[in-house]
Amino acid sequence: MQLIQKTYILGALVAPVLGFCGSHTHLSARAEEGEVKINTFGYFGSIGPENWAALDAANSLCATGTRQSPINMADGQFHMLSASDITLEMPDQPEGAEFENLGTTVEVVLEGKGGKLSLAGVEYELKQFHIHHPSEHLDNGTSVEMEVHNVFESADGQLAVIGVYLESDLGSLVNVATRARRQEALPAGTTNFTIMASSALPETDAILSPMLETVFEKVDEIAAPGSKVTTGSLVFSEYIAALMSGGFQSYSGSLTTPPCSEGVNWLVATQRLKVSPAAVRRVSSVVKFNSRITQNLLGEPNILNFATVNSAAQA
Repeated sequence: MQLIQKTYILGALVAPVLGFCGSHTHLSARAEEGEVKINTFGYFGSIGPENWAALDAANSLCATGTRQSPINMADGQFHMLSASDITLEMPDQPEGAEFENLGTTVEVVLEGKGGKLSLAGVEYELKQFHIHHPSEHLDNGTSVEMEVHNVFESADGQLAVIGVYLESDLGSLVNVATRARRQEALPAGTTNFTIMASSALPETDAILSPMLETVFEKVDEIAAPGSKVTTGSLVFSEYIAALMSGGFQSYSGSLTTPPCSEGVNWLVATQRLKVSPAAVRRVSSVVKFNSRITQNLLGEPNILNFATVNSAAQA
């Protein structure tokens, strides 16, 4: 089953780049058949974001680029696209898909599975999606528990990434029966304990994602870097429908991992998704912290270069 939305021409095309976060396309070559390529960068110490540029000469933009991602998604940093401005489709995967631990993230490999994005007259193929914890982009200054990056590539090497904020389903924490039992166990005459209905708990407009929940059921099986497993049946139709119920904040940025190449067409979905708190815990226990620091305003000096210049001026 597929959900397809109509495409409208949007403007200038983005420029090709050399690679992207966790990619398993020709831009970031896969290991030998059957093996999972483990990334050599990280998020702490000498292999962390502050030192990515020193790990390889190809990573120079990590310290010098002026349109680096992730950013704070605030007014003036993006332009809005409606769902009608793009075409997004992904066939359901009744046999599941390969789920891998790359050492820096967990990734669902979808190359050749029929996923497509059409934007500004360019058609992209869905290659994979992976997870960052916490979110890399900030939603107007606010961090979210996780962020899904759906990575697309065109035939000529242009890249587009749909970022999706992912939060815990607080409603799943509600268990009125349990609270009722606690009420019954209180001493007679106690009056300062109130049973709240689920509707009284904080609510957001995030949409539950059974597809992501299914993926995360397997994350414990790939806790070791380099391991892989096949997910259960994946119903992408509900996932696509949820994303297309909102809009997209679009800007031209970079990869959020080495080599930090620029010219990546970012679309950050305004519609958040949610999974159970247990799923968030399982994923975070495997990927730990894997988010690059928020970068400078688009077009301004690289945050690392800016810090170096300021330090030198104060010396």
